[in-house]
Amino acid sequence: MDDLLQEFIAETRETLEALSGEIVAWEAAPEDRGRLDAIFRFVHTVKGSCGFLDLPRLARLSHAAEDVLAAVRSGDRSPDAPLVTAVLAIVDRIGEIVEAIDAGTALDDSGEELLIAALDGSAEAAAPVAQQAPTAQRVATRSVRLSTELLDRMMSGMSDMVLARNELARRMRDQQADPAIEAALDRLSLTVAEMRDTVTRTRMQKVDALFSALPRMVRDTAAEVGKSVQLVIEGADVELDREMIEMMRDPLVHIIRNSIDHGIESADERRAKGKREVGRLVVSARQSGNQIIIEIADDGRGIDTDRLVRKLTASGETRGRDLSALSERAKLDLIFEPGLSTKDEVTAISGRGVGMDVVRANIEQIGGRIELVNALGRGLRILIHVPLTLSIIPAIVIGIAGQRFAVTRQAIEEIVHVGGDAIRIDLLGDTAAATVRDRRMPLIDLGALLGLSPSKPAAADMLAIISASGGSFAVAVDSVLDHEELVIKPASPAVMAAGIYAGQTLPDSGSPMLLLDCAGIAAEAGINFTRDAVIEEEEPGEAVAATVDALLFEDLDGRRRAVPLAIIDRVETVPADTARFSGGRMRLLIDGRIVPLASLGDIAGRPDLAVLRIKDGEAEVAYAIAEPVDIVAVPSEIVPSVQAGPILGVVTIDDEQIELIDPQWLLGPDSGGSLQPGAPLCLIDSEGDAWIATFLKPVLEAAGYRVATSAAEGEQAAVILTTDDSGRRDDRVVRLSNDRRDIGSADRVYRYDRTGLLAAVAKRVEAA
Repeated sequence: MDDLLQEFIAETRETLEALSGEIVAWEAAPEDRGRLDAIFRFVHTVKGSCGFLDLPRLARLSHAAEDVLAAVRSGDRSPDAPLVTAVLAIVDRIGEIVEAIDAGTALDDSGEELLIAALDGSAEAAAPVAQQAPTAQRVATRSVRLSTELLDRMMSGMSDMVLARNELARRMRDQQADPAIEAALDRLSLTVAEMRDTVTRTRMQKVDALFSALPRMVRDTAAEVGKSVQLVIEGADVELDREMIEMMRDPLVHIIRNSIDHGIESADERRAKGKREVGRLVVSARQSGNQIIIEIADDGRGIDTDRLVRKLTASGETRGRDLSALSERAKLDLIFEPGLSTKDEVTAISGRGVGMDVVRANIEQIGGRIELVNALGRGLRILIHVPLTLSIIPAIVIGIAGQRFAVTRQAIEEIVHVGGDAIRIDLLGDTAAATVRDRRMPLIDLGALLGLSPSKPAAADMLAIISASGGSFAVAVDSVLDHEELVIKPASPAVMAAGIYAGQTLPDSGSPMLLLDCAGIAAEAGINFTRDAVIEEEEPGEAVAATVDALLFEDLDGRRRAVPLAIIDRVETVPADTARFSGGRMRLLIDGRIVPLASLGDIAGRPDLAVLRIKDGEAEVAYAIAEPVDIVAVPSEIVPSVQAGPILGVVTIDDEQIELIDPQWLLGPDSGGSLQPGAPLCLIDSEGDAWIATFLKPVLEAAGYRVATSAAEGEQAAVILTTDDSGRRDDRVVRLSNDRRDIGSADRVYRYDRTGLLAAVAKRVEAA
């Protein structure tokens, strides 16, 4: 409601500024119907908005003015001087009330009855109205309207400024620049980075602009198919690029109409199944890292995958494959087959076979992906992952046959060097396949696919593992050149028609570069993950304990250590002279920004540094290493360090003792709480989040607490740690978040805030 009120105030101000002159001009030329209509539309709009926003004083004034102007339009009254004066007074009073609302101050309503009486031609009221002057002082305008074309020009100019800054920084690195000039460049880099973020935010809109039309659409669709549906909207305040919002409209509408028509049962069918007669449809949005997840969930019948197989078999589109041998996941993905519809009859809503294949194609076109979570008889969840913005996309620049191409970082799982049995290339007949740590996947020789070099996949030295719908595939590349945040623009229609490019960009080198479309490349290479029959067999035995992936690396002091993979944004090599001691600690200038630099070893004498970009939410720090080694699974048993510091504990990996870097030492504020006597029980609710059990357990045990995932019979935990934000009432619960702004919060604890975490636990123990 606050946003609507501010929009009403802004619109009313703009109209008032132009309207006063129009009223005077109308008095001079009463026959000017256009001016009369403009004045009438203004008071009519104000009256309608006031009713919605519950502003009765404005509604009464505008309604009175509207009645008089309607009489003038019909010819029942003439616009003489007293009437024009009374209308001007009403318009002035509307302006005063709007300014008082914006300033949050009270405005006396005395005299408003005289204003309304003057409209009726009362001589007693006309005299004081003519002498009345505005009493409310206008507050400074806090918003301004801009055209989208101007925003696009601002973004384009900002991207050119970033490119110029990057080129200047590169030239200064290549030469021995004056330290004073370098300091000035550092300040310029910070200013440019802040300006870029500000300009980017001007393009963001609340996703409510996408959700606002849903209640009416759900109501009409449900009425059309004779069903009752309750719509719940969550996360409407999440912000998304305005261009992304427009591109998401059609896929979202199609999915919701499908949910109502295909998913949610009729009232009789729901009653027979023991469900409530009114179906429930939840549409929500939330931010996760650099992407937005839009979820559409219903409590309907779900997807009958066996019925999908029968429908596709009956249509003759099996292509000689035994669809019954597909895994459950592969059967579920059959919903994206072109021409497939689960409806037996054609209606105005569905049944024509034009559906989810188009939805997935549209989502992948904007760099997103779609995920299905099915529960037969209980409902279906559809999760759409899309990047925050189409304009600025984090990308990896790769080299192929002397040419440079960009790939979105979201699509790249990892980049590996071929070598040994763990990472190798095998020839299956004349087809190359890559094996990466026991994962076998298709291999694409990108140089040959693009026509830049002859096909030699077996000779590849470096592979980029690309995530696609339904699986992963490897791409042979010559080199990885850089990581940049690129401004993406559409390429020419002839280039886009190739189906393997997603746009073009101009990096700081000044040479145009194409962004590769990973889904298009897979399609061009003939890779189709949904047709592979996978026989899934579960071996009897005990459940496998949850593990956390970590990056194993060679540290600067020669020791091998590991750090959780989830907090690593990327690994890259930077010139050593970009790191220096300033402001009381080591800092690194990277991507035009200054970030803290941590290390366990000496960086002196090295021309280049390999750094881990560590991120979690808004927090970021760089960690200097010698070289990455491998991605490993951290065992659940961690021997905690004897004291707080950079090392969380020690684990055994491949019969070798490996030190684990403490994420709280990297990302959290300085820690050092006192140990608690005794051994109260801390219960870790780690379902779906192995991070809690793996990395918080040693911290709590080192602080003197007993830690378990379940309490013994008859035992009650003093503290319960969880990431569940459902709001359950329990004084023992400590809720953890990945939002750095929760440092010092009374409700939640930032999970890397060791001091805050131990203080919250101690508080619960004392209260137990």
